[in-house]
Amino acid sequence: QVQLVESGGGLVQAGDSLRLSCAASVRTFEIYTMAWFRQAPGKEREFVAAISRNGGRTEYADSVNGRFTISRDNAENTVYLHMASLKPEDSAVYYCAAKRQALSSTYTIAHRYDDWGQGTQVTVSS
Repeated sequence: QVQLVESGGGLVQAGDSLRLSCAASVRTFEIYTMAWFRQAPGKEREFVAAISRNGGRTEYADSVNGRFTISRDNAENTVYLHMASLKPEDSAVYYCAAKRQALSSTYTIAHRYDDWGQGTQVTVSS
């Protein structure tokens, strides 16, 4: 089991940038596919971005493609989500997720991930 702790959320204005971090407490971080999901009030949890074990492949939801960047530092057991050109509709609780399998076609499916963080709130004002 992986313990995940997100940080970096906050209140920003539309057009601003923000970087989220997710620290993993596991020895073998490099074997985990990592992802970010988000959930707004009254909505289902939705996929945001995913990154392969070695960081060589990334995938994004259409709604954030070109604005958000996922990256990872396996030496620091950390995955990041850099968010630029933020919009009010990006407001949500952002969750970090991990799974031991390689990045596959199911990367957008929340229940395919084994471990989750507690979430960090991002609020974008207009």
